Amino acid sequence: MALLNRAGAPPAGGAAPGPRVLLSAREDQLDSTLALGRVAAHLGDLRRTDRSEPEPPPVAALVCDDVTATERLLTLGVPVVHLQSGPAGEALPGRVLVRVHRPGWLPLPGPPARGARPTGVLAPRRTGRSPNRSGTLVLLSLWGVPPAEAEAFASEALRELVAAALRRTGSCTVVADTGLALVRSALAEHRGVRVLRAAGADPDALHADAAVLLASPVLGAIALAQARRAPLALLPPLGPHQRALAAQVREILPLPSADDPDDPGLWSPEAAAGPWHLLDPGLDDLRGAQRVARTLRQLALAPL
Repeated sequence: MALLNRAGAPPAGGAAPGPRVLLSAREDQLDSTLALGRVAAHLGDLRRTDRSEPEPPPVAALVCDDVTATERLLTLGVPVVHLQSGPAGEALPGRVLVRVHRPGWLPLPGPPARGARPTGVLAPRRTGRSPNRSGTLVLLSLWGVPPAEAEAFASEALRELVAAALRRTGSCTVVADTGLALVRSALAEHRGVRVLRAAGADPDALHADAAVLLASPVLGAIALAQARRAPLALLPPLGPHQRALAAQVREILPLPSADDPDDPGLWSPEAAAGPWHLLDPGLDDLRGAQRVARTLRQLALAPL
């Protein structure tokens, strides 16, 4: 079970602290860590806790994607909001509140699990970007990717893209969810690149300062660019989950591919803000994180 942070300090001014809630995500899955951070930004006075703290137990929990953690918490009597941020996983117990990260413009590939509700876009709390943006941000997900495919991508396509990013934009930061040793080894010759672990970084803040965004086809990265009306080029999809999502998205949005480092369009993002204007405004809902936070708050204040 990967956890966001320890309990916060009591509110200033001597006000009584809010209920304690546990926040958990799969730290080896980019979608999961992005989703947890975005919902946590809307929790207000709810105190965040982890399992290392003494009793009493939390009054409720938000778990992103980790079915084992959800089942364990339910066994302990802790009510859970289970947020499915990426591909569908194992079946969940019937007594859990299930939310599914899915933009309104992107239909689910199949019927949702019983009782599951789509959230709309899980957007970052800050939708603005720095006026002095520079460099390239690469959001790379190797979760669920076969090892041989991940190794081939890192040693060939990723290495070439990073080299071009350094030449064209002056700096490059790669944020990866898993396979960090593989990525660092593949990019060792490029001394100017930073490689960060997604669970220990703030990809949303890094994007606010970056001029160029290249990302694996995962919902968290697509939501980030959509919320900020920012250019996005998709890395070649890796593994079956990314290939399926990339195909679904491209039926609706003509997002460019980051498969040719020599393409000048990758490195001139200000020429176009992306195809977000093509979306139906009625389906362009950016309040998913607020909805999930509100559900968790209601569960914490009035458990089922």
